[in-house]
Amino acid sequence: MTDLKNFQEKFLTSHSDGPQGGRHGWQAIKNPAVQQAAMEAFFFGYQAFTAKADEMLARRGLSRVHHRILFFIAKYPGLSIKELLGYLGVSKQALNTPLRQLLEMDLVRSLTAEDDKRKRLLGFSAEGAKLELALRREQAKLLQRAFSEVGDEAVQGWLKVNQALAGKGLESEPRNA
Repeated sequence: MTDLKNFQEKFLTSHSDGPQGGRHGWQAIKNPAVQQAAMEAFFFGYQAFTAKADEMLARRGLSRVHHRILFFIAKYPGLSIKELLGYLGVSKQALNTPLRQLLEMDLVRSLTAEDDKRKRLLGFSAEGAKLELALRREQAKLLQRAFSEVGDEAVQGWLKVNQALAGKGLESEPRNA
């Protein structure tokens, strides 16, 4: 396993006498060792980020796909199923089962839009809102702890990297809506 604690010093140093001869991160990533270390850091970071939420969801017979649905309903209350499909980047068929499960468990509610009776708008029941908040709080605590350790500049860099991976800027718009 790569020593992730010394990742920056080992691979992204800006000192000319460092292992990458003064290369910046975007240049150093061409190095296979840096690629491996970056992927490993991302893998283990994501694993840590999702572990507690996965555990909380599993107790209810739910999984990450349910969490993603809950996340977007919380971020965009009253969003339509079409908008949710756009955010998730999945087909109606892929969304059908997990959304139906959330509806049957009375965690999510589906209401008819006043302006278009064919459109279904999604929201939470009290229990669904409580679950989403508990999941969000656990992940926010983890992020707060990590962000406080690395400082503002690293946080901004992390946000930029994740936005670039997602193919987005700061503004999130549905992919297919």
